[in-house]
Amino acid sequence: MNDNGQVNETTLRDYLRVLFRQKLVIVTTVITVCATVFIGLKLKTPVYESQVKMLITAEKQVEATYYKEMYEGRNVQQTLTQSEIVRSNPVINRVVRALALNKRPLDDEKQFSSPLKAMLIDHNVRAFNREIENFPEEQKEAFLFRRAVESLKENIKVEPIRDTNMFTISVRDYNPVGAALIANVVSRSYVMFDLEQQLAELKLKYGEKHPTVNLIADSIAALNKTLSGQPIDDIEAIGPASVKIMEQASVAMEPAGAPKALTLALAVVMSIFLAVMLAFVFEYTDQTFKSPEDVERGLGIPFLGGVLKNAGPDRYQNVSEQIYLLMKDKRLQTLLMTSSGTGEGVTTVTRHIGKYIAAHLGHKVLIIDANPRQLSGKKKDKTPAGPGLFEVLEGKAEFSKTVKNEGDRLFLLPAGNTGLNPGILLVTHKMAEVLKEARAKYELILIDGDSITASKDAVELAGAAEATALIISEGRARRQAAKAAVDTLKERKANILGGILNNRVFPIPEFVYERV
Repeated sequence: MNDNGQVNETTLRDYLRVLFRQKLVIVTTVITVCATVFIGLKLKTPVYESQVKMLITAEKQVEATYYKEMYEGRNVQQTLTQSEIVRSNPVINRVVRALALNKRPLDDEKQFSSPLKAMLIDHNVRAFNREIENFPEEQKEAFLFRRAVESLKENIKVEPIRDTNMFTISVRDYNPVGAALIANVVSRSYVMFDLEQQLAELKLKYGEKHPTVNLIADSIAALNKTLSGQPIDDIEAIGPASVKIMEQASVAMEPAGAPKALTLALAVVMSIFLAVMLAFVFEYTDQTFKSPEDVERGLGIPFLGGVLKNAGPDRYQNVSEQIYLLMKDKRLQTLLMTSSGTGEGVTTVTRHIGKYIAAHLGHKVLIIDANPRQLSGKKKDKTPAGPGLFEVLEGKAEFSKTVKNEGDRLFLLPAGNTGLNPGILLVTHKMAEVLKEARAKYELILIDGDSITASKDAVELAGAAEATALIISEGRARRQAAKAAVDTLKERKANILGGILNNRVFPIPEFVYERV
């Protein structure tokens, strides 16, 4: 709701304006997120997952308290126990030895990775070789064996199958065939470990020659011959152990996880969502002016018009005519042009407005350069050198002889030069005399003043001038500074004609704007 009690409705154009104004934020965010995800995918070697289904029967050749409890209390703890057994050193060590995983080349992953990841692998391998190059051979082998064991443990996952006494052993590997072989060998090594526990108990109970002891020993020996990982007969897989292989591992056809194309597509969608959020965050935390509504609502002053960024002289028509009509309606002759901060284009706007009114509306216009920052020798607008306002204020030059004819009924009183403090000269009674003489000879006097925050001179000039216009640079002038400038002018009881929004930008392309 605005100051007049009217509800400000947000339209589609308002949202589009934010998006187009913050297009750099949006484009940068989307590119950054998508590039990060793309590089991440390139650095991630696809892995394949194979799994074996296991059944816990808790029935053994010898009765033991542990197995009774396990059979009677099938719960999560049971699976956790089996998980720890599967990943225990006796089971995993046997797998590493059987498949010679410790003998794998250190850069084995390269044959499955992208070229980018291959470079990283080469770097890591070189660093690892430097780390172990001084190890004794025996220690090096032990180190590589332990490394293979820990790596395999990280790639094994044991999960219960809900509402059953079954669980799965999943193994991940870069090689799909290797993943299936390792999963099979892990499950068989786990079964062998279970049988070894039974064998130890049976030997203690029945001795070495008992038929059951021989049966278990033969089963262990038979399973030991299958540690190549190749599929075996289902009956042989079930065996006499308390844990049984119900389903052997098969070779995975697709890598585990979401497909890369899907991941990248999701990254694009999420990056756009994030970019739009950031665009609105940047927009609503930006404390600069971006629209006429910001001027009227934020400062409580009328909007006199806007000037496009890098606009030519022909783009000053609307604001020039608006100022002229207001000055004429209120019977005003002198107008101070100022700003809340430096670099907001006060001089450029003042010159173009004066030139338009003189050339197109047929009135004698005088522009007084009263900006101490624009003393001769420091000008950027090529103002003619020679005596000017400050020499007139010092009494060293006459007003009528100092004013320069710029053509088309446009006249200029340049700043000139002074060895004194120009700020003091601007607030003397002599300045009031200059303005009085100017009103007698010219129909409109535009004073190019310094910014309100740069010095107190502009505030004093606002009191001497009949009206003041505040130049506000879109995207540069900060609301707090402009509000402070307006408050200062009001305290001085200056007549604020309104605000001019300079360097305006219309972010929505014309072909879009016309259709929304």
